[in-house]
This record gives sequence, structure tokens and C-alpha cells, in this order.
Amino acid sequence: MTPTRRVFLQRAVLGLASLGASQFVLSLLARRYQTALAAPSRKLALLVGINQYTEAVCDCSPGHAGALLGATMDVELQRELLIHRFGFQPGDVLSLTDKQATRDGIESAFQSHLIEQAKPGDAVVFHFSGLGSLVRLRSADGASPRDGQMALSTALVPIDGRLPTEDAPQINDLMVRTLALLLRSLPTRQVATVIDASYAELGTITLGGVRIRSRPNVPSGTLNPAEREQQQQLISRVGVGRADRPLSQVPGLVLAATDLNRIAAEGSWSGFSAGLFTYALTQQLWSTTPATSVYIDMGQAAGRVEQVVGLLQQPMLLPKDKGLTSKSAVSSYPIIPEQPSADGVISKVDADVTAALWLGGLPALVTANYGLGSLLAIIDAAEGSEPLLQVKSKDGIVAKARPLRAKVAAKPITGQLVQERLRLLPKNLPLVVALDSSLERIERVDAISALAAIPRIDSVTVGEQPADYLFGKATAPVGTTALSLDDSSGKVALQSNQAGADRVYGLFSLGRTAIPSTVLDAEEAVKTAVNRVTPQLRSLLAAKLLRLTESQASSRLGVRATLQVVSPDERIIMQHTARRSPWDAPESRLVSLLTSQGTIPTIATGSKIQYRLQNFSDRPVYCVLLGVDSDGNSIALYPSVTQRSGPSQGDASVIQPGDAIAVPPPMGSAEWRIDSPPGLAETHVVFSPEPLTQTAAALDKATRPAGSSRQISSLSDSLAIATAILNDLNQASQDQRPSGMEIGSDTYALHVDRWATLSFYYRVVGAEA
Repeated sequence: MTPTRRVFLQRAVLGLASLGASQFVLSLLARRYQTALAAPSRKLALLVGINQYTEAVCDCSPGHAGALLGATMDVELQRELLIHRFGFQPGDVLSLTDKQATRDGIESAFQSHLIEQAKPGDAVVFHFSGLGSLVRLRSADGASPRDGQMALSTALVPIDGRLPTEDAPQINDLMVRTLALLLRSLPTRQVATVIDASYAELGTITLGGVRIRSRPNVPSGTLNPAEREQQQQLISRVGVGRADRPLSQVPGLVLAATDLNRIAAEGSWSGFSAGLFTYALTQQLWSTTPATSVYIDMGQAAGRVEQVVGLLQQPMLLPKDKGLTSKSAVSSYPIIPEQPSADGVISKVDADVTAALWLGGLPALVTANYGLGSLLAIIDAAEGSEPLLQVKSKDGIVAKARPLRAKVAAKPITGQLVQERLRLLPKNLPLVVALDSSLERIERVDAISALAAIPRIDSVTVGEQPADYLFGKATAPVGTTALSLDDSSGKVALQSNQAGADRVYGLFSLGRTAIPSTVLDAEEAVKTAVNRVTPQLRSLLAAKLLRLTESQASSRLGVRATLQVVSPDERIIMQHTARRSPWDAPESRLVSLLTSQGTIPTIATGSKIQYRLQNFSDRPVYCVLLGVDSDGNSIALYPSVTQRSGPSQGDASVIQPGDAIAVPPPMGSAEWRIDSPPGLAETHVVFSPEPLTQTAAALDKATRPAGSSRQISSLSDSLAIATAILNDLNQASQDQRPSGMEIGSDTYALHVDRWATLSFYYRVVGAEA
């Protein structure tokens, strides 16, 4: 390692230590990875993605070309990330998709591409996206396990993982134990294993509006002799490990889409599908910094996953060692990013200078709604230049763009990274509600009619088009999810209709988790139910609009926001900083940074929390803090109602250069106590160097104080406020638009120099959790 690189790494570690990293959960792994941030001599990756499973493999009757839709996209996402952000050579990244991904093909590629080529100190990444499965193994003579022992094992399903039959009883899956032995055979400790699959037996491959990456049913049979022989050869090389928890003893880190008893789901957006976990993690890693820990990356990804499927999917990080302590930290991948943070890469340039842009660094929701005319800058062009590319067309995650000016000195080149400069969004974007399969034909007709009467609410048939939420019947007790977990067997299963009525309607996440306060335990007509949930639909649309402004990775404002618990104990939950600011972020003087094992942070009911908003730029910034609590209520937290009253309301939300404010302030009667029920909560802190005048006016009309001692104001019309925010940010960005560029009246145009939205997602849990 060069002296410069060593000094840089030491400073990165000291920076984390200033945040109290010795108490940070990631430190538990640090001793094992003292060399994890060193530059490896070589980087190797094996990426596996399988969509095209047949019924002979999973008995899933998918109704599509394959059981899954997004596994091969996961491979593309990871490949572009590893090559263009982490410096992998294209020839060192081997991809196996669909027909290539046989059991023997995967194991042989692991042996030849990873084990035989890797040397001590090299970096290795293995990624699998596809179906996982529980399998019930019998001995070769058909005997059952002795003494009533559990015969269930976990497996990854290859393209030729045929279901056993009476004539051919062998199970041809890639056993997770075999994968663990392969990983232990690697000569390097710098390993990252990503598994985007699950093992839950649901009897179906679809749930609500998502597809599940689990084989629907548990096959029973004997282990393929070739697989057994492979295990024996590996055992003789590395020794016997724990068969019940094979991935707990592998080198490096295992980043799993979910734990054993829950699902891993795919998401679908306009023009593309991908694993919820892989997309969220990949997008996070496009903008990660060398000092960012695996726990922060995983926690951010977990928050985005929970938005879609709730608690049904919980990303996890292995191993969970308890005996390691250190002040150092590790990246999600066992190497430092070699290229600047980016939103995408130029994957191809045509003869007419049209560039194909791979936009995997943007959040999925933003990518799906990225407007034509958006501007991105080539960031590794000649020094002193910043040629802009303008999006002319878009197909899924790929956009076609041309230089903004016909005559530019620097032409786009394949492999150059791009960062967004001007984000265009449609003004009349709707909320898309899918009609769940639980509805009968006449119920769907009534629901379509009722939803059509609500402005900016579109209805589609579930599974036919991407959607934001579901409207359907409650198939589980009100307030619960559609899945249950049997504590005795450890199996997760679909619940039957226990709501007590045939006409109990409500709104659900795509993973069929009930949206708070939208399901009543009483029968009603479909149209009555739709009218009843109309306020929630407007609030959900408002939340969608705010999520579209999320820009932690893109903004060039000098701002930071920190969420901390102040009672009963003091600890930081999350801290977000605009990552592309030209101003150096100051060292944090906060005491501790604690989060879960790479999962979404939790805050116990009854806790008092506070946000610290910091401006480290050379100009004043204005801000507003809005959110949705775990009960589904839209709330405003800053500026408060009292701050907005009187003649000085225009200055109520300003933060001067170099200053920071606390929300609510530490002195005084105002407080923010978490008293909403368990569930997911989100908060968006919006900054701008221009006054948010329309937002202030909308807040005055739409807020109601929740009590004289409370900082929180409930919102009667959150959609009006979200619209006002977008209008303000659009107005603030006008002077940053290139001269002569025309923006349609039906489009918002937000410039990264004129806004930042830092978004926080956390789960409220019971006081004893």
C-alpha cells in the first residue's frame, strides 16, 4: 500500500472513531478485516442470475417466460457496479445466467474462476439471484432421519434443479452447505457473498404485487451423488463445519436479502424488474464513500425494501460475531471504491454521439420516472470541463442521451461516469393502485369506477403493470400481515381469510401488509371503502412525490441531518450528508452511532427523538421537515406552527452558514415523543438556498398543532404541501438551467445546486423490543 493511500485510510478510520465507532455495531467484525480496506492485487467476481425456471424445477406455474423476472437484471446491476465503481476488470467478472447456471456450471465456475485464480489478499465477490428452497433430504436407501431429527436443509435452485419424482428421486440443487464449503476453500479472506433468494414455503410464487424468490413447495428426495461427492472432496480440504448454520463460518461477509423464515421479493418498475434487495444495495453502493460501513449500506437498503414488503423481508448480515472489538470499519464490499460516486455510466456511444447511460445509481422510483430532458454531467472528462448529456429517450434502466451542445470539445466515451445535474419529473404523476386478486369481478368493476373519480389515482390489474399499492380484501386479522410464522416448525405460511367478513377492504403494500388505518374490521361496499381511504391515497401520493426528490447522493448543497434519540438514553440513529457538496463536511462531535446488524434502525415507543440540521456551506439555507408516522399520519415537524406565525415567518426555517439547529430545540417545552404504534416511519428533510415561500403558505393552511407541548403538527392536506415543495424547488432551480433550455409547464426541473432531500426510514417497535 502506498503511503498516501495508507494515510487516507487512517484518516477514514479516525473519522469514524470521531462518531463513536468503537460503540458502532460494525466494530464487532473489524479484527477479522484489518486488511479489508487494503487494495487487493486482483478482484474476481462470479455473478449468477436465473429467471427461466420451468415447472419441472419449481412447479410454480408462473404465467411468464420464467418463474422470476428480475434475477438477470441483478447480475447486470452488480456487473456495472463492480467494473465501473469498484475497479474490477471486465474479464475478471464472470456472469452465469439462465441456461448457463446449472448446478455443475455454478460449482465448476466457482472452482476455476474463483478458487484456482484467487490468491491471498485478493478480493472475491459471489452473487446469487434466483430461487432458494428448503429441501427434505432422505438417505440414499430412502430411510428417514434417525431420532426424529429435522431433515430440512437450505439450497439455491439452479436452472436444472429438477423436482424429484418416484422414478428419479434425486434433488439436484446447489446446497447452501456446498456453497459454504466452496467459500471456505478460497485462499483469501476478502470475500463478499450476496444471496438474493429466500427459503419460505408459501405454495405460491406471487404474493400481492410482488414475486417471491422461494420455491413454492419443499421437495423431498435424496441428494445428488455428484453433489455429495463434491461436499466430501471439499470437507477433506477445509474440514467439517456446522451443517445447521453453514454460512456462519465462511470468510468475509454474507449479505442476505432476508433471514431464513421470511421472503425475498422482486420489484417491478416502468420497463424493468429486479430484486428489491439487490437494487437497493447496488444503488446505495454507487454513492458510498470509502469510510461508509457495511452496516450503513445495509440499513439504507433495508429501509427501501421495507417500504415495499414490510416486515415480510428483513435483510441480514452474517456473521454476527460477538467477540471482536475494534475502532475500524469495513465497506460492504471488501475493497475501496476506485471511482468517484456516480449515478450511472456510459455503456455505449454510437457513431452519432448518442450515449447509452446505465442509471443504476439512481433510486428505482426516480429511474422509473426520470423525465426526458434531464441533464447529467460527465465527471471524468478533461480537467476543468463538465460536458452535459441530455436524456432523449429511456427504456427501463437505460437512457439514451446526447451532448447538450452540438459543438463540445469533449465527446462522451464508453466507461465514463455520470452524475445528475438537472432532474426532470412529471407534474401530474399519479399514484398507481393495483386491484388485488382477492377481489371478485364485480368488486373490481366497482373499485375501478370509484378510483377513477379520484384525481391522480390510477388503477391497474395486479401483476399486469407496476403499481405502488394494492386495494383488496383483508385475508388476515386486521392489523397483521398476510403471512404467519409457526414458532414450533419455523415455517412461514400464507394466512387464510380470518377477518371475520367477506367484504373487509383496505389498502396494502405490494407485499400485502396492511397500510395503517385503512382496513376496518367491518363489512362495507367497495365504493364506500374507496371513498373512505381517499385521504390516505392522497397522503400516499404525497409521500411518493417526496421520495422522488430524495437526493443525498446527488445534491451539492453543504447540509447534513442527524436523527438521534435523546431519552431514555442518548444515541445517534442515522446521519445523512449531501455527498457531493464542494464544502468539506465538518467532523461530527456527536457521541455515538448505533444501528442494528445491517438492518433498518429501530426506535422504541416512548423514546424522545431529535433532528440536528446543519449548514456547512457559505450561504443560508431554508428547510422543512415532513414525515409519515408509523400510524400512517402525515406530519410536519419544522418549522413549527408557532415559528410560522407572525411577520417573521419567512425567516423561520433559515439556517445561517456554519450554523446548526435542533428540532425540537433542546430547551423549552416542545418535544417529540414516539407514541405511534409499531410500524415503519419516514421523514424527509428538504433544504434549499432559496426561501420555501409556497411551502410555508401551504403549511399554514394544512397544519393543526398536536398540542401546546408538541413540536409535531398533523397535516390535513399533505399532497398540497408536497406539491408546494416541488414548486418551490422548481422555482429555486430556474437560474441554474442552461440558457435556451425550455422546460414544459407540465414538468418540474430540480437542480442539484438548489436542493437536497435527506430521507430517513426507521421502524417503531414496542418498548421492550
